[in-house]
Amino acid sequence: MEPHFAAAWLAEAANAAPRQGSGDLLKVVLIVMFFGCILTAWFLLRGYKQKDD
Repeated sequence: MEPHFAAAWLAEAANAAPRQGSGDLLKVVLIVMFFGCILTAWFLLRGYKQKDD
């Protein structure tokens, strides 16, 4: 890959970045990660619950 080609590609990507929109994929990934952390914490912490039977 020639340096000029990479520089032109990088400049074009930087110019196109504001036109990309709100980033729906990133929103979905963050929401899934948030609920995954909650589910993991619940699963791990329920094993430490003391039974008073």
